[in-house]
Amino acid sequence: MTAVIECSGVMVAHGGRTVLEVPSLAVAPGEILVAIGPNGAGKSTLLRVIGLLQAPTAGEVRFRGEPVTAQRGLAVRRRMASVFQEPLLVDASVRDNVEVGLRFRGVEATAARPRVARWLQRFGIAPLAARRARTLSGGEAQRVALARALVLDPELLLLDEPFAALDQPTREGLMEDLGAILRAEGITTVLVTHDRGEALALGDRVAVLMGGRLLQVDETAQVFRAPASEEVARFVGVETILHCPVIGRDGELSLLEAGPRTIEVAQPAEPGEWVRLCLRPEDVTLAAGAPAAGSSSARNRLPGTVTRLIPAGPHVRVIIDCGFPLAALVTHRSVEDLRLVEGVAVTAQFKATAPHLLRSRKA
Repeated sequence: MTAVIECSGVMVAHGGRTVLEVPSLAVAPGEILVAIGPNGAGKSTLLRVIGLLQAPTAGEVRFRGEPVTAQRGLAVRRRMASVFQEPLLVDASVRDNVEVGLRFRGVEATAARPRVARWLQRFGIAPLAARRARTLSGGEAQRVALARALVLDPELLLLDEPFAALDQPTREGLMEDLGAILRAEGITTVLVTHDRGEALALGDRVAVLMGGRLLQVDETAQVFRAPASEEVARFVGVETILHCPVIGRDGELSLLEAGPRTIEVAQPAEPGEWVRLCLRPEDVTLAAGAPAAGSSSARNRLPGTVTRLIPAGPHVRVIIDCGFPLAALVTHRSVEDLRLVEGVAVTAQFKATAPHLLRSRKA
């Protein structure tokens, strides 16, 4: 299947400094690709290159299998649509804002009207059709901007942090609606964001950018469960990373020595090898007191002491001293039920399938 957009050997440099390097990246028809990374990672540069707003210093961009040349650039850009962090609406009604792109493309009003009505309805803003854009809330304005983009029936939708300026409830509601629309309509989309939650909610695949380099591209679950490097692991939310020797192996089960504890991991590694164990905090559950026989099906049950409790929105990040620092993410209710305070004894539990191993040099 021919990719809608493809970058091959793309490099962008400014003042002799490489700011983006993408050996290969392709977006399939109907796919939602989310590019994530910290500020300055090169995400916006990548989107400008994909959107044909910036020519790469080296490499090639292909649209529907054909190289994009300067002569074809404008015609190809008209087959795309973009939405930015700021809605950029004109001082007119909601209906007129959604219709403006169709007017620029010469679509007759009689043909435009039903298309506009459909997208007003899809984004739940039909009752606002006559409202002036300047009277809208941030979430309403961004729904208008999305409807304005999608009414054009773009072959590629480019989203540059469209939820960044919204409060959490508004952002979550819009993400849910947009994700349902994009999948129902099969709209090929590239979204750039620094927010891991947006990648998890919307992405079919995730591309991780760090320092202008493309470090990993894979299915969303794979990137978050099996990051390709420690750098990627830390960015996607892995908090416990331990440098451990492998002390035994039983088939696909490896035994690791982590300080005074032995950890079982359902991933093969060779005895004598040193690895980095990566464990997400949400994969760790806590029980009060010392480990009790038969109290859990988890293969790893480590005694420890709570050293810190850090509020994190609807959750609390709990740091436990198990002979090494281990992070768990629990609800406020769990903190109350388990009577978690600094100094209390707990058992940290996680399945053998929870950790991911990164290969390292032997000691």
